[in-house]
Amino acid sequence: MSSTEYIRPRGADERPDRDPTTDPTTDPAARDAAAQDTAAVGDATDAAVEPYAWTDAKRYLWLLGLIPAMGLFLSMPFVIGFNGLGLGWAATAAWFLLPVLVYVAIPLGDLAVGADGQNPPDEVMDRLEADPFYRWCTYLYIPFQYASLIVACYLWTAQDLSWLGYDGGLGIAASIGVAWTVAITGGIGINTAHELGHKIAGSEKWLSKVALATTGYGHFFIEHNRGHHARVATPEDPASSRFGESFWAFLPRSVVGSARSAWHLESERLGRLGKSPWTIRNDNLNAWLMTVVLFGGLIAVFGWEVAPWLLVQAVFGFSLLEVVNYLEHYGLKRQKTSAGRYQRCRPEHSWNSDHLVTNIFLYHLQRHSDHHANPMRRYQVLRSFEQAPQLPSGYATMMVLAYVPPLWRKVMDKRVLAHYDGDITRANIQPSKREKILARHGVDAAAAGSTAVAEKVVADTDIAADQTSPTGEYVCPNCGHHYSEAAGEPREGFPPGTPWSAIPTTWRCSDCGVRDKVDFLPVK
Repeated sequence: MSSTEYIRPRGADERPDRDPTTDPTTDPAARDAAAQDTAAVGDATDAAVEPYAWTDAKRYLWLLGLIPAMGLFLSMPFVIGFNGLGLGWAATAAWFLLPVLVYVAIPLGDLAVGADGQNPPDEVMDRLEADPFYRWCTYLYIPFQYASLIVACYLWTAQDLSWLGYDGGLGIAASIGVAWTVAITGGIGINTAHELGHKIAGSEKWLSKVALATTGYGHFFIEHNRGHHARVATPEDPASSRFGESFWAFLPRSVVGSARSAWHLESERLGRLGKSPWTIRNDNLNAWLMTVVLFGGLIAVFGWEVAPWLLVQAVFGFSLLEVVNYLEHYGLKRQKTSAGRYQRCRPEHSWNSDHLVTNIFLYHLQRHSDHHANPMRRYQVLRSFEQAPQLPSGYATMMVLAYVPPLWRKVMDKRVLAHYDGDITRANIQPSKREKILARHGVDAAAAGSTAVAEKVVADTDIAADQTSPTGEYVCPNCGHHYSEAAGEPREGFPPGTPWSAIPTTWRCSDCGVRDKVDFLPVK
């Protein structure tokens, strides 16, 4: 299990004045404080620790996350019933059941139920993360996702749907409803892929690519883990939206930029292996090949008539991912350190929401700060923290606002400004609108220079003071990944016997992707 990085919940065993951004695993003072706290409460709690009396109240609610995968099948009984009553218009509307659930019912559910506010206690973290039930909640999404797409192809092309109450095939309106439904299924499937792609197990990484194939977004497997997590909340990250940037401007920038970044990352890795990027070992190419095989097989079975529908559902599906990307880091920016790199991602660099209903459908994705601190942590143990900036509602509601830029700016721009205590120069600002935005907030852009923003340099406390290991092993302070000089990392292009000094300074942890080489601690 990955270490608790910079965020730790305040519970019975924590001092109220402890800094939640301090990593007790690497900071001696924090370790001493933690030891003192543990000793202080140990006598009072020892009796309650074994076994720890705690039950996950959301355990079986996670099965509701399968509803988007089954949206098409949930519509069918209503279609049959309405057609049987002669209500053709209602039968057509029934194909839009899943869009109504996502854009109407879930936001209303967030409003009615409100925030969750419950975090798993430290004592159960290992047991909870190891419980296979939660993994199967994500695994089961994928067969339903594929079944939905296959059935959709059948519905788009069938000329006799009398079993559904139709005299012939679907009309155009019903076909659009089917396309929108499977697009949402595939789009939320990207979130399933996101959960699986961060794990070490090769089987889960493979399932991640399988889930991405229906939307043709296989490169997300590379770019998100090794690109976005390294550059999040910086101007260099295509998936971090900027203050003043609309979703419609962000969408093409993120789609194109993410694909380019994924290709560059794999080309760099394969280059260290002495290989061309044009190989099946390129994780972009083998992931995209899954889509080619899938779509090719569906076209072979159902005919070219399904090709436009496959394209439409794929584009709309990955646009769901991108609108979530848009709202997760809007306007937030990591500052530069004295070492010339960006500070480590902290709670204040992600927008969070703890609204229960959306969290159930998105596997706690809204607890985003904890995810960026511990990307390999499974969804059921992600935590919510008050010090992280909060969205006014759940992601489902905020997606609707993002589609309407004036509404989005009205709701979010003031929150970005408040987050930076009125100092707009600390935000990640859209370059094309920089001067206008700064002038609107009383900053003299001309006097400040072409960038109009002076970098806020902070001390870099994350660099390991001494990276000399007598054992030839170095450990990532985030996830515990070990680099051994004897074993090397052949997949990364470092054969056995590669000394630590020969590892490029630009290399990041190959497991979590968030810690630089200079952060690694020597094993003594």
